[in-house]
Amino acid sequence: MSAQGDCEFLVKRARELVPGDLWAAKAWLITARSLYPADFNIQYEMYTIERNAERTASAGRLLYDMFVNFPDQPAIWREISVITSALRNDSQDKQTQFLRGLFETLPGRVQCEMLLKATEQCFNTLERAEMLLLLLRRFPETVVQHGVGLGETLLDAESIEDQESPVNCFRKLFVCDVLPLIINNPDVRLPASLLYKYLNKAAEFYINYVTRSTQTESQYQGSQDSSDIMSPSKRSSQKYVIDGLTEKSSQITDPWERLFKILSVVGMRCEWQMDKGRRSYSDILNRMKDLCRYISNFDSEAHIKYKNQVVYSTMLVFFKNAFQYVSNIQPSLFQGPNAPNQTPLVLLEDVPNIYGDTDIDRNKHIHKKRKLAEGREKTMQSSDDEDPSGKARSRHITVNKADLANSIEVLESFKLARESWELLCSLESLDKEFTRICLSWKTETWLWLRIFLTDMIIYQGQYKKAISSLHHLAALQGSHSPQQITGQGSLESQRALIQLASCHFALGEYRQTCEKVLDLMCCILLPIQEGSKVQEEQPKVKSKFRKGSDLKLWPCTSRAIMPYCLHLLLACFKLRAFTDSRDDMALGHVVVLLQHEWPRGENLFLKAINKICQQGNFQYENFFNYVTNIDMLEEFAYLRTQEGGKIHLELLPNQAMLIKHHTVTRGITKGVKEDFRLAMERQVSRCGENLMVVLHRFCINEKILLLQSLA
Repeated sequence: MSAQGDCEFLVKRARELVPGDLWAAKAWLITARSLYPADFNIQYEMYTIERNAERTASAGRLLYDMFVNFPDQPAIWREISVITSALRNDSQDKQTQFLRGLFETLPGRVQCEMLLKATEQCFNTLERAEMLLLLLRRFPETVVQHGVGLGETLLDAESIEDQESPVNCFRKLFVCDVLPLIINNPDVRLPASLLYKYLNKAAEFYINYVTRSTQTESQYQGSQDSSDIMSPSKRSSQKYVIDGLTEKSSQITDPWERLFKILSVVGMRCEWQMDKGRRSYSDILNRMKDLCRYISNFDSEAHIKYKNQVVYSTMLVFFKNAFQYVSNIQPSLFQGPNAPNQTPLVLLEDVPNIYGDTDIDRNKHIHKKRKLAEGREKTMQSSDDEDPSGKARSRHITVNKADLANSIEVLESFKLARESWELLCSLESLDKEFTRICLSWKTETWLWLRIFLTDMIIYQGQYKKAISSLHHLAALQGSHSPQQITGQGSLESQRALIQLASCHFALGEYRQTCEKVLDLMCCILLPIQEGSKVQEEQPKVKSKFRKGSDLKLWPCTSRAIMPYCLHLLLACFKLRAFTDSRDDMALGHVVVLLQHEWPRGENLFLKAINKICQQGNFQYENFFNYVTNIDMLEEFAYLRTQEGGKIHLELLPNQAMLIKHHTVTRGITKGVKEDFRLAMERQVSRCGENLMVVLHRFCINEKILLLQSLA
């Protein structure tokens, strides 16, 4: 029998003995090893027995011997592959723990060599990177030799694989795992240009990771249609998983903290002017403002260094605070149903003093006949001399505490982001570098950032620029959620439309204001409760701000937005109704709209009555369709009496035809008077109707008429 045959016989005999007599099997193999020390199969069988028995120490010694003596055997590498897989695995099962323990019994030098050689056996880039990362973590001294190479390999793989998003498996491993090992190792020498490149990659990754929206997650989950994804109520509770990584590997704790830590380390290595200790975002921004004051005094090399410090430090403060602001005013962009009670908010121009400049005593409602007599003797003051742009005054933003519990922090974030943006745009060199970074990151496609920029431009009072930004925002919203934009979507998805109306009004473009408001009315969900409860839930001006504050964060709900829209419409038609020239249509629209929040608009209503009395007649054929306020009905009934001035009112549809008809049959006045009386009686019976439903119907049904009135 040949030596090979002897070895095979001994191994076979040992295998047969394992189930019944393990020690006899071991004796056979020890004898076989003594006879044939160079035979791999004998030693591998000995290792298999020890491994299956989970004897860590003896299995480790045998694995070490085989690795040293038989480095080219495929079976060895299959075994090493299983062990290294266990090292990378998060599982805590018994087998995985045994394999980790087995690896720990090996000498450090052998562990290092084994991991290096295992890496060489990997042909998959991701697997190879994870293996090398294992080596770098266990043996920090290898970072100098392999760290930068691994980082560049991952970045190259990202380019080759043509990843659509910076939030991908290659970038995640580079930014979260490899980069900290590289930059925190003082023995790794890196040029400033490479440090800035790595900081840029890290910032892009973390910002995209933190601000990933529900639509981004769908790329990985792929089981929802876009309308469901955008909807806060339908968003999947499934955890975010980066393609190619496990769920656990995809979760990153404290991403902003990690990013600012990288900024700090890179700053120290690039010899920036750094402050010791932890600094707030406000402190960082103020430090950059100080640095900007004398940045031009430095020579070329220092100027480039400090320019990069200002750009990256300010840019990260900007993105952090802009995100903080947007995530609070439109939480569903980043959260699903986790925060169902968080109401989306929208920044709008306030419409101050809508009912006139004169405050009236509303403790008791005065009867119309007496009120009318007093009102006609007074010269009513117009409130239309206000400056709609508000550019000349300092801008305040108010918000109801009930709508935003952490309003102070959110408004501070808005302020810091705004000031950071202004600093980045203050010098040409800063602006140029910041613009270059934004272009490379494709920030023009970031919906959340467009929301912030739009609000910032509105705050600055640059309404034409804001309108352009809002069209961009509407396009982004459309691409992210086409079904909600084209259909009767939520008001939240109509943010651009609401703000467009507000901006057109600030510019004095009242027809466009009306057009946007009426488009928006299609998205209002009815019924809305009328009366004092609505008022209690509207944003209130904080006492420390003066009356008529510039801007408000309004809840993006039908309950809050419809009253705001009615204010805008009233403000538009009020200007047209009370000019020297006669415009009964505009005046009629004003009367209809003044029913909202009655009796706040009582003075303005009396001004309208005064104008009608001066004219001697009034025609508004939609009167009985939409006026249901009992005080107004009483006043108009009084106008037709002898005491009220016998004003000629044409309030019935086709009244001119009716007059002609009654002339033939019953005389010119008797029939019309009777029709008017019956119409008034019918109208009084409608006084209990939900006013918001009536006004909503007015906006929807009379859209063409309303727009024509402002042509």
